[in-house]
Amino acid sequence: MISRYAWYLRETLKQVWVRVVSFAVLALLAAGLARILSRYLPEKLALQTGSEAVSQLLNILTSSMLAVTTFSLSIAVSAFAAAAGSATPRATVLLQQDRTTQNVLATFLGAFLFGLVGLIALHAEFYDASGKVVVFLFTIVVIGFVVVTLIRWIDHLMQFGRMGDTLDRVERAASDALVQRLENPFLGGRRQLDVPRERCSVVLASDTGNIQHIDMQALQDCADSLDARIFLHRLPGSFVAPGVPLMSVSAMPLDDEPVAALRRALTIGVRRSFEDDPRFGLIVLTEIASRALSPAVNDPGTAIDIVGRHVRILSQWREREDADVRFDRVYVPPISVQDAVEDAFRPIARDGAGLSEVQIRLQKALNALFEGAPDIFGPACAAMSREAIERAEAAPLRPSELSVLRSAAPGRG
Repeated sequence: MISRYAWYLRETLKQVWVRVVSFAVLALLAAGLARILSRYLPEKLALQTGSEAVSQLLNILTSSMLAVTTFSLSIAVSAFAAAAGSATPRATVLLQQDRTTQNVLATFLGAFLFGLVGLIALHAEFYDASGKVVVFLFTIVVIGFVVVTLIRWIDHLMQFGRMGDTLDRVERAASDALVQRLENPFLGGRRQLDVPRERCSVVLASDTGNIQHIDMQALQDCADSLDARIFLHRLPGSFVAPGVPLMSVSAMPLDDEPVAALRRALTIGVRRSFEDDPRFGLIVLTEIASRALSPAVNDPGTAIDIVGRHVRILSQWREREDADVRFDRVYVPPISVQDAVEDAFRPIARDGAGLSEVQIRLQKALNALFEGAPDIFGPACAAMSREAIERAEAAPLRPSELSVLRSAAPGRG
């Protein structure tokens, strides 16, 4: 797992302002290069290229791009609101981080800034005739960027913010997070089987929120300096509050300075994130299914689709016995198959208890996981199957529907 500084950098680069700043830098670069290169360009070239037209081009670019940026931003906000209303508010962060949308807004706003800086420089008589040639060439390049981006934006809007697009994004985020965790199941540390109770100091949380990231290198460095072992109690995604145990350290007693360093290794934020928390993507998909099964929406087809997506995500689960150990003093608990199965299917079993088509699809999904990897999913899927059948019996469903339901259960179909 990356360090907390690399994690902060990754989160920062997801922001749209980074791309906007890059266009502003391009505008300043064009102004500087125009001044430097103008002495090497003949004045005859300025006449041949029609460099005096650069002012008109910059005027058109500035006036049009501000309107286009405002219009595009309103479309993006509408898509965010539609996704929050039809799917779940937890999914909107994936749309906000969409690279195409960010590149579009950054290109349009950046082109506006480019034109504004260019006009200011022109009216300040910053260039001679040869310098205007350089600005003219940069302006043509920016206009080309805008045209290509506008074409991509039109194509992107055909799907952006729709239910299918939102589900694809959440599934992809959940799948990527799970695959990443399965490749590195203990975050580079050792598998934690048991936490020793004697001669260990417990580090308690001092903030309230969800663990978003764990800096394993920082924990290893602290363990080396203390000549101790560290046993994590919480994984990314866990909710903590002041007084909740974060980890145990095989060193007694601990001073305030190492305790503070150990706490800093865990980044606690106000919300869960998709990247380091495989369970969160499953939970968000299930939230969308629960909303689809509500009486106000009454869309069992979406819930059935999400059940299939859960199977596609969870079927990638493989137990690794040869995981690399880079932080040999840090012990990390494994992610639980039981928790993942419950996150994915329990709310759907509850909210779709009275719908036979949802319950049958759920039992078939559990059976598919059961047959595909009985050593991994056997107990968890069998327990969830029994719970779903009990909920269906209490709904109640017709005897013929219950019979089909039982026949589709894991180990019986």
